[in-house]
Amino acid sequence: MTQRLLGLPTLRISQLLAATSLVFAGLTGHAQTTAPVQSASQAQPDYPLGAGDSIRVQVFQNPDLTIETRVSENGSITYPMIGAVDLGGLSIAAAGKKIADALQKGGFIQKPQVNIVLLQIRGNQVAVLGQVNRPGRFPLETANTRLSDMLANAGGATAAGADIAVVAGVRNGQPFRKQIDIPSLFLAEKQQDNIVLQGGDSIYVDRAPMFYIYGEAQHPGSFRIDRSMTVMQALAQGGGPTTRGSEKRLRLHRKAADGSVQQIEPKLTDPVLPNDVIYVKESIF
Repeated sequence: MTQRLLGLPTLRISQLLAATSLVFAGLTGHAQTTAPVQSASQAQPDYPLGAGDSIRVQVFQNPDLTIETRVSENGSITYPMIGAVDLGGLSIAAAGKKIADALQKGGFIQKPQVNIVLLQIRGNQVAVLGQVNRPGRFPLETANTRLSDMLANAGGATAAGADIAVVAGVRNGQPFRKQIDIPSLFLAEKQQDNIVLQGGDSIYVDRAPMFYIYGEAQHPGSFRIDRSMTVMQALAQGGGPTTRGSEKRLRLHRKAADGSVQQIEPKLTDPVLPNDVIYVKESIF
Protein backbone atom coordinates (compact mmCIF):
# COMPACT_ATOMS: atom_id res chain seq x y z
CA MET A 1 0.00 0.00 0.00
CA THR A 2 2.84 2.35 0.90
CA GLN A 3 4.59 1.62 -2.36
CA ARG A 4 1.42 2.34 -4.33
CA LEU A 5 0.96 5.66 -2.53
CA LEU A 6 4.54 6.62 -3.21
CA GLY A 7 3.87 6.02 -6.88
CA LEU A 8 0.97 8.44 -6.99
CA PRO A 9 1.33 12.13 -7.67
CA THR A 10 1.62 14.40 -4.62
CA LEU A 11 -1.78 15.99 -5.31
CA ARG A 12 -3.56 12.61 -5.32
CA ILE A 13 -1.96 11.65 -1.97
CA SER A 14 -3.09 14.93 -0.36
CA GLN A 15 -6.64 14.42 -1.62
CA LEU A 16 -6.79 10.87 -0.24
CA LEU A 17 -5.51 11.93 3.17
CA ALA A 18 -7.97 14.84 3.33
CA ALA A 19 -10.92 12.58 2.44
CA THR A 20 -9.88 10.03 5.09
CA SER A 21 -9.67 12.79 7.70
CA LEU A 22 -13.15 14.07 6.82
CA VAL A 23 -14.70 10.60 7.13
CA PHE A 24 -13.02 10.00 10.50
CA ALA A 25 -14.09 13.42 11.79
CA GLY A 26 -17.66 12.80 10.65
CA LEU A 27 -17.83 9.48 12.49
CA THR A 28 -16.32 11.01 15.62
CA GLY A 29 -18.69 13.97 15.54
CA HIS A 30 -21.70 11.67 15.06
CA ALA A 31 -20.73 9.61 18.10
CA GLN A 32 -20.33 12.77 20.20
CA THR A 33 -23.71 14.21 19.24
CA THR A 34 -25.77 11.05 19.67
CA ALA A 35 -24.54 10.07 23.13
CA PRO A 36 -26.15 13.01 25.05
CA VAL A 37 -29.50 12.42 23.30
CA GLN A 38 -29.61 8.82 24.48
CA SER A 39 -28.77 9.74 28.07
CA ALA A 40 -31.43 12.47 28.10
CA SER A 41 -34.14 10.10 26.89
CA GLN A 42 -33.19 7.53 29.48
CA ALA A 43 -33.56 10.15 32.23
CA GLN A 44 -37.17 10.93 31.21
CA PRO A 45 -39.64 9.37 33.67
CA ASP A 46 -42.09 6.74 32.40
CA TYR A 47 -45.86 7.05 32.49
CA PRO A 48 -47.46 5.33 35.53
CA LEU A 49 -50.43 3.13 34.63
CA GLY A 50 -53.74 3.94 36.27
CA ALA A 51 -57.33 2.78 36.42
CA GLY A 52 -59.08 3.08 33.06
CA ASP A 53 -55.95 3.02 30.90
CA SER A 54 -56.19 0.81 27.80
CA ILE A 55 -53.09 -1.24 26.97
CA ARG A 56 -51.90 -3.90 24.53
CA VAL A 57 -49.66 -6.65 25.95
CA GLN A 58 -47.46 -8.54 23.49
CA VAL A 59 -44.98 -11.38 24.05
CA PHE A 60 -42.25 -11.84 21.46
CA GLN A 61 -42.82 -14.94 19.26
CA ASN A 62 -46.04 -15.73 21.17
CA PRO A 63 -48.87 -14.04 19.25
CA ASP A 64 -51.50 -16.08 21.12
CA LEU A 65 -50.61 -14.13 24.27
CA THR A 66 -51.34 -10.73 22.69
CA ILE A 67 -54.29 -9.07 24.44
CA GLU A 68 -55.88 -5.64 24.59
CA THR A 69 -57.34 -4.84 27.97
CA ARG A 70 -58.21 -2.04 30.37
CA VAL A 71 -56.71 -1.50 33.81
CA SER A 72 -59.49 -2.05 36.35
CA GLU A 73 -60.47 0.30 39.15
CA ASN A 74 -58.26 -1.62 41.57
CA GLY A 75 -55.29 -1.28 39.20
CA SER A 76 -55.12 -4.87 37.92
CA ILE A 77 -55.57 -6.76 34.65
CA THR A 78 -56.31 -10.42 33.92
CA TYR A 79 -53.65 -12.08 31.77
CA PRO A 80 -53.69 -15.58 30.24
CA MET A 81 -52.10 -18.34 32.34
CA ILE A 82 -51.04 -16.05 35.20
CA GLY A 83 -54.42 -14.55 36.12
CA ALA A 84 -54.75 -11.18 37.89
CA VAL A 85 -51.70 -8.91 37.76
CA ASP A 86 -51.57 -5.66 39.74
CA LEU A 87 -50.13 -2.96 37.46
CA GLY A 88 -51.57 0.20 39.03
CA GLY A 89 -48.91 2.86 39.64
CA LEU A 90 -46.20 0.93 37.77
CA SER A 91 -44.37 2.41 34.83
CA ILE A 92 -44.93 0.73 31.47
CA ALA A 93 -41.45 -0.81 31.61
CA ALA A 94 -41.97 -2.08 35.16
CA ALA A 95 -45.39 -3.51 34.25
CA GLY A 96 -43.89 -5.42 31.32
CA LYS A 97 -41.16 -6.83 33.56
CA LYS A 98 -43.73 -7.92 36.15
CA ILE A 99 -45.70 -9.89 33.55
CA ALA A 100 -42.50 -11.38 32.13
CA ASP A 101 -41.35 -12.47 35.60
CA ALA A 102 -44.73 -14.11 36.27
CA LEU A 103 -44.62 -16.01 32.96
CA GLN A 104 -41.11 -17.24 33.63
CA LYS A 105 -41.75 -18.10 37.29
CA GLY A 106 -44.81 -20.11 36.32
CA GLY A 107 -42.75 -22.11 33.86
CA PHE A 108 -44.84 -21.04 30.87
CA ILE A 109 -42.13 -19.29 28.81
CA GLN A 110 -38.38 -19.23 29.18
CA LYS A 111 -36.98 -15.67 29.12
CA PRO A 112 -40.14 -13.96 27.80
CA GLN A 113 -39.85 -10.57 26.15
CA VAL A 114 -42.98 -8.59 27.04
CA ASN A 115 -43.91 -5.31 25.37
CA ILE A 116 -46.75 -3.06 26.58
CA VAL A 117 -48.27 -0.40 24.33
CA LEU A 118 -50.40 2.35 25.87
CA LEU A 119 -53.49 2.66 23.68
CA GLN A 120 -55.60 5.18 25.57
CA ILE A 121 -55.01 7.20 28.72
CA ARG A 122 -57.93 7.44 31.11
CA GLY A 123 -56.32 6.90 34.48
CA ASN A 124 -54.11 9.42 36.30
CA GLN A 125 -56.10 12.39 35.11
CA VAL A 126 -56.25 15.86 36.62
CA ALA A 127 -59.33 18.10 36.45
CA VAL A 128 -58.71 21.78 35.67
CA LEU A 129 -61.75 23.94 36.45
CA GLY A 130 -62.78 27.57 36.75
CA GLN A 131 -61.37 30.55 34.88
CA VAL A 132 -59.12 28.75 32.39
CA ASN A 133 -59.31 28.81 28.61
CA ARG A 134 -59.79 25.05 28.17
CA PRO A 135 -61.31 23.50 31.30
CA GLY A 136 -61.50 19.72 31.40
CA ARG A 137 -59.67 16.56 32.41
CA PHE A 138 -56.06 16.05 31.30
CA PRO A 139 -53.84 12.95 31.65
CA LEU A 140 -50.58 12.87 33.57
CA GLU A 141 -48.33 11.88 30.69
CA THR A 142 -45.20 11.74 32.85
CA ALA A 143 -44.50 10.99 36.48
CA ASN A 144 -43.34 14.54 37.27
CA THR A 145 -46.07 16.68 35.69
CA ARG A 146 -46.20 19.95 37.61
CA LEU A 147 -48.85 22.60 38.20
CA SER A 148 -47.43 24.94 35.56
CA ASP A 149 -47.49 22.12 32.97
CA MET A 150 -51.16 21.35 33.62
CA LEU A 151 -52.18 25.02 33.54
CA ALA A 152 -50.43 25.27 30.16
CA ASN A 153 -52.43 22.25 28.94
CA ALA A 154 -55.60 24.11 29.93
CA GLY A 155 -54.54 27.22 28.00
CA GLY A 156 -53.72 29.26 31.10
CA ALA A 157 -56.01 31.50 33.09
CA THR A 158 -58.50 33.77 31.34
CA ALA A 159 -58.40 37.54 31.58
CA ALA A 160 -60.99 37.29 34.35
CA GLY A 161 -59.04 34.62 36.22
CA ALA A 162 -57.46 35.16 39.60
CA ASP A 163 -53.75 34.85 40.36
CA ILE A 164 -54.44 32.02 42.80
CA ALA A 165 -54.81 28.34 41.87
CA VAL A 166 -56.28 25.92 44.40
CA VAL A 167 -54.96 22.35 44.14
CA ALA A 168 -56.97 19.66 45.93
CA GLY A 169 -56.39 15.92 46.11
CA VAL A 170 -55.10 13.17 48.34
CA ARG A 171 -51.55 12.76 49.70
CA ASN A 172 -50.53 9.78 51.81
CA GLY A 173 -54.18 8.86 52.30
CA GLN A 174 -55.09 12.29 53.70
CA PRO A 175 -57.06 15.13 52.06
CA PHE A 176 -54.74 17.68 50.49
CA ARG A 177 -55.47 21.33 49.64
CA LYS A 178 -53.03 24.10 48.75
CA GLN A 179 -53.43 27.65 47.48
CA ILE A 180 -50.66 28.64 45.09
CA ASP A 181 -49.84 32.09 43.76
CA ILE A 182 -49.40 31.54 40.01
CA PRO A 183 -47.24 34.59 39.08
CA SER A 184 -44.83 33.89 41.96
CA LEU A 185 -43.90 30.58 40.30
CA PHE A 186 -42.08 32.62 37.66
CA LEU A 187 -41.60 36.16 38.99
CA ALA A 188 -40.44 35.18 42.49
CA GLU A 189 -38.98 31.81 41.42
CA LYS A 190 -40.94 29.90 44.06
CA GLN A 191 -40.40 26.56 42.39
CA GLN A 192 -41.22 24.75 45.63
CA ASP A 193 -44.85 25.79 45.01
CA ASN A 194 -44.79 24.32 41.49
CA ILE A 195 -45.90 21.02 42.98
CA VAL A 196 -45.90 17.63 41.29
CA LEU A 197 -49.47 16.55 40.55
CA GLN A 198 -51.00 13.14 41.16
CA GLY A 199 -53.90 11.31 39.56
CA GLY A 200 -57.23 12.51 40.88
CA ASP A 201 -56.02 16.04 41.69
CA SER A 202 -58.24 19.02 40.89
CA ILE A 203 -57.05 22.51 40.01
CA TYR A 204 -59.45 25.43 40.42
CA VAL A 205 -58.82 29.00 39.27
CA ASP A 206 -61.38 31.38 40.77
CA ARG A 207 -62.66 34.59 39.24
CA ALA A 208 -60.40 37.56 39.96
CA PRO A 209 -61.59 40.07 42.57
CA MET A 210 -63.51 42.96 41.06
CA PHE A 211 -64.25 46.62 41.84
CA TYR A 212 -67.02 48.80 40.47
CA ILE A 213 -67.04 52.41 39.36
CA TYR A 214 -70.01 54.61 38.39
CA GLY A 215 -71.14 58.22 38.31
CA GLU A 216 -69.19 60.77 36.33
CA ALA A 217 -66.66 58.27 34.97
CA GLN A 218 -65.77 57.91 31.30
CA HIS A 219 -66.32 54.13 31.33
CA PRO A 220 -68.41 53.05 34.31
CA GLY A 221 -68.61 49.33 35.01
CA SER A 222 -66.81 46.47 36.75
CA PHE A 223 -63.06 45.86 36.47
CA ARG A 224 -60.45 43.39 37.64
CA ILE A 225 -58.39 44.42 40.65
CA ASP A 226 -54.69 44.27 39.85
CA ARG A 227 -52.12 43.76 42.57
CA SER A 228 -51.57 46.74 44.87
CA MET A 229 -54.12 48.75 42.90
CA THR A 230 -54.82 52.25 44.24
CA VAL A 231 -57.92 54.41 43.89
CA MET A 232 -56.09 56.53 41.30
CA GLN A 233 -55.34 53.44 39.20
CA ALA A 234 -58.94 52.27 39.58
CA LEU A 235 -60.16 55.65 38.38
CA ALA A 236 -57.85 55.35 35.37
CA GLN A 237 -59.38 51.94 34.59
CA GLY A 238 -62.71 53.70 34.30
CA GLY A 239 -61.24 56.21 31.84
CA GLY A 240 -60.99 58.97 34.44
CA PRO A 241 -63.71 61.51 35.31
CA THR A 242 -65.86 63.15 32.69
CA THR A 243 -65.77 66.90 32.08
CA ARG A 244 -68.48 67.18 34.71
CA GLY A 245 -66.76 64.96 37.24
CA SER A 246 -63.83 65.53 39.59
CA GLU A 247 -61.19 63.16 40.91
CA LYS A 248 -61.26 65.17 44.14
CA ARG A 249 -64.89 64.27 44.75
CA LEU A 250 -64.96 60.51 45.17
CA ARG A 251 -67.02 58.31 47.44
CA LEU A 252 -66.15 54.71 48.15
CA HIS A 253 -68.63 52.09 49.35
CA ARG A 254 -66.92 49.22 51.18
CA LYS A 255 -68.47 46.22 52.86
CA ALA A 256 -67.34 45.76 56.45
CA ALA A 257 -66.73 42.48 58.25
CA ASP A 258 -70.17 42.63 59.93
CA GLY A 259 -71.90 42.99 56.55
CA SER A 260 -72.61 46.71 56.82
CA VAL A 261 -71.59 49.09 54.03
CA GLN A 262 -69.26 51.94 54.89
CA GLN A 263 -69.10 55.19 52.93
CA ILE A 264 -65.56 56.56 52.71
CA GLU A 265 -64.04 59.61 51.07
CA PRO A 266 -60.88 57.92 49.83
CA LYS A 267 -57.50 59.36 48.97
CA LEU A 268 -56.12 58.65 45.52
CA THR A 269 -53.31 56.61 47.11
CA ASP A 270 -55.64 54.35 49.14
CA PRO A 271 -55.71 50.66 48.15
CA VAL A 272 -58.74 49.16 46.39
CA LEU A 273 -60.24 46.07 47.99
CA PRO A 274 -62.46 43.38 46.42
CA ASN A 275 -66.05 44.50 45.76
CA ASP A 276 -65.29 48.17 46.41
CA VAL A 277 -67.71 50.55 44.68
CA ILE A 278 -66.33 53.95 43.65
CA TYR A 279 -68.70 56.80 42.89
CA VAL A 280 -67.37 59.83 40.98
CA LYS A 281 -69.28 62.93 41.96
CA GLU A 282 -69.91 66.02 39.86
CA SER A 283 -67.56 68.92 40.20
CA ILE A 284 -68.91 71.77 42.38
CA PHE A 285 -67.80 74.32 39.79
